[in-house]
Amino acid sequence: MSAIAVTMADVTSHVSSSVGYSGVRPPRPPYHQPTTYPAHSAYPPPACANSTNKPWCLEDPEYPTYEIKQAITAHIPKFISLYADVADLNTVLSVERPKTLEEETYLCPSDTAYIRPLRAQNTQGKWRVIVNNIKANYKTYTQTTRIEECLTSGDACPLVPECYESKCLQKSIYHRFLVYDPYDQYFPFAIETFKLPASCDCLLGTFTIDH
Repeated sequence: MSAIAVTMADVTSHVSSSVGYSGVRPPRPPYHQPTTYPAHSAYPPPACANSTNKPWCLEDPEYPTYEIKQAITAHIPKFISLYADVADLNTVLSVERPKTLEEETYLCPSDTAYIRPLRAQNTQGKWRVIVNNIKANYKTYTQTTRIEECLTSGDACPLVPECYESKCLQKSIYHRFLVYDPYDQYFPFAIETFKLPASCDCLLGTFTIDH
């Protein structure tokens, strides 16, 4: 009897020390889903888009100047690296504004300008906040690009004889801008691609003779 009592005591001691909850496994802590944010495409176009028929805004009363300044200050080394990458793309036309427009002759009428957009649609059709005219850390950060828009796209080239088939054609270029993303909590800056009007060309067709 004594041998049996010792054996039972050893078994009871081993079970209680290894389980701790009378043989019942403690419940798992509840699983928390990671915080998710709505996709950018779910957000409507900015208010400035309602006052223009172009895929960019040069004026924006809702432009987040203060938020961009704060983000630049918080991420200044990495931001400067990205900004330098944009500046190296075309130091004359992408960042610094030329002082004058050279006089040129075109076969099709067009408007040429140097712009500093505050918002624009990227190549995926999503509106983005472009870092422009921001004063932070004793420096002003700007991004300037040249655009040229056809005034008579699709019409015959006015300086080409009528015996030639011709058509004014709007040409585009893909330009990279440094943008601010208010929904990115880790690093709210990135470089994205935008399609902009670059030139107005004259497309010549076959030579025809009217009888």
